[in-house]
Amino acid sequence: MFKVRWEETALSELSTLWMGVDSTMRHRITRATHEVDHLLQSDPLGKGESRPGGRRIVFASPLGITFRLEPDGQTVSVLRVWLFRKRAQ
Repeated sequence: MFKVRWEETALSELSTLWMGVDSTMRHRITRATHEVDHLLQSDPLGKGESRPGGRRIVFASPLGITFRLEPDGQTVSVLRVWLFRKRAQ
């Protein structure tokens, strides 16, 4: 199991998102953060897509998350978080 650590920048972004939405979206954000924590604790390198600089990106609607596995091989740092909207089909 991996330890998930949210960088201050990501926590600040999450707080800003939270404050700018209604209660329904807050519930969805809370659910997504729990989902992200679970995914990253269990298998961070098997989730999401790779990005330059050893970073990865994962989506848990309505959130997009950028993260990296730290050199200790046991800690995952959440670097950025943002809202995204699914494209119309």
